[in-house]
Amino acid sequence: MTIAAAVTAPTTAPLHVAPRHAAPTVQPRPAPRRDPSPLNPNAPAQQALRTATSAPPSSSSSDSARAHIANLDKVLGKPPQVPRAAASNAQDPEQEPLSVRHGLLNALNLSFFVPMPGMRARGTAADEHMSPRSLMHMQQLLSADSPRASPRSTIAPRWRSLHGEGGWAGLLDPLDSDLRRELLRYGDFVQAAYQAFHSLPTASARHRGLMLPDRSYRPTRSLFATSALSMPPWAKRPNTPEWLTQQSNWVGYVAVCESEREVARMGRRDIAIVLRGTATCLEWAENLRASLVPLDGESSDGAEGGAEEPKVARGFLSLYKTAGEKVKSLSEEVMEEVRRLMEKYKGEQLSITVVGHSLGAALALLLADEVAATIPDAPPVAVVSFGGPKVGNAAFVDRLGSSGKVNVLRIVNAGDVVTKVPGVAPRLPHKKEQYQHVGAELRIDSKNSPCLRPDAGPACRHDLEAYLHLIDGFTGTGRPFRHDARRSVIRLLQLQRGNVKKEYVNRARELGVDPTAPADVGRSMAYGNCAVASPSS
Repeated sequence: MTIAAAVTAPTTAPLHVAPRHAAPTVQPRPAPRRDPSPLNPNAPAQQALRTATSAPPSSSSSDSARAHIANLDKVLGKPPQVPRAAASNAQDPEQEPLSVRHGLLNALNLSFFVPMPGMRARGTAADEHMSPRSLMHMQQLLSADSPRASPRSTIAPRWRSLHGEGGWAGLLDPLDSDLRRELLRYGDFVQAAYQAFHSLPTASARHRGLMLPDRSYRPTRSLFATSALSMPPWAKRPNTPEWLTQQSNWVGYVAVCESEREVARMGRRDIAIVLRGTATCLEWAENLRASLVPLDGESSDGAEGGAEEPKVARGFLSLYKTAGEKVKSLSEEVMEEVRRLMEKYKGEQLSITVVGHSLGAALALLLADEVAATIPDAPPVAVVSFGGPKVGNAAFVDRLGSSGKVNVLRIVNAGDVVTKVPGVAPRLPHKKEQYQHVGAELRIDSKNSPCLRPDAGPACRHDLEAYLHLIDGFTGTGRPFRHDARRSVIRLLQLQRGNVKKEYVNRARELGVDPTAPADVGRSMAYGNCAVASPSS
């Protein structure tokens, strides 16, 4: 049942309450009928209280009922008002039904591709327990007006440390509140990239489906990634969507902060480069090409001074460097746009933030390395990696570290298998090489969430929304989940309901949220209503 239907549903037994002051000779007039809101968990308690007060005062059972209800009210507290949902279900005639748009594409994302153990029945109920305070918090997170974006503090004096200067020393454990807000904002930028691609996967040049969660930023260029592979004719099916098999696909965007007030708050003008994760068949195929190759594509027969040569995964480099028939390579597009924006805002304090999830996190490292190597006067570059895999060997890690311009922050959910691959590259002509991670690490864990099951499956552990949910509640290693976390869990319920505790799913249904409905990315990420509002307090 929708929220609108639940609110407008008539009650079966109207309740009449006698007036408090009635003359002896005047017939009491019944109070106007008011249907209690089904979204108010205190409604049954209030109805029982009115019924108890209408009984004779000599009844001993009424006294015990009042005491019980009073205690219940103290535990539950006064719930927030939940606005009624609009009754209109009209859809944009230009948009396909979500069940059509998202079905096959979501099946190719890891969150849907990997089987979820959370969908299996559990035999124990210990993990399902939720305190009354947790249930109350659940109602706040499911309320459309609850996750209000808190005011952001001025970070101008310390923006360099928040941007990675010093390797985020002292800011990760415990997690700095300003850094948390920045990470959630950049994470929502990646969610916007997913939403845009899922809504209009065949869109070209400028993605008209792109809506940024932070209106201080404006998109300036769409980015495309092209695979060097192609689908064999025998693998194509008549009804297969074209975007699943085409070589070039929209992979992200460049945006720049244009709000002068936000520029003053941050202490610099920020250029954000945002990249989504794997979504197409050819991108999955490129992910499996794990042999190490030189950055320039050619081996130099021994590096200078006997040092090892920087090498990266063949598949990632292919997606980054290959040009399409109608689009330039991702490398060319980004370098052109960065140079253009640097010239446009010449003389200002600038920063570059490259953020990506999964495959996008791998491409972000290649992009940051090229910016540092080819643009001598480039501003400081920070890479924010959500669930990113290993990209290159030890020499590549040293190359990034020695540039002096690139700082990398890897956010890793414990048990996320993508962050552990590839481990060892296939045997090369002369030796076997090891992949290595680069940068500082912020480790979070699904087991610390009061909402997710402690045995959440690999799909949930890699899901971007799960990452943002955990960041919102993370305070430090060994510390409890943040009690005042505000990020809504509606989209998490829709995407990972098999990995969400049963009490949360049941309470969502009571509040009119259908966890079994397809994840409406376009609506659940409507940035005017705070469905994924971040930063949180």
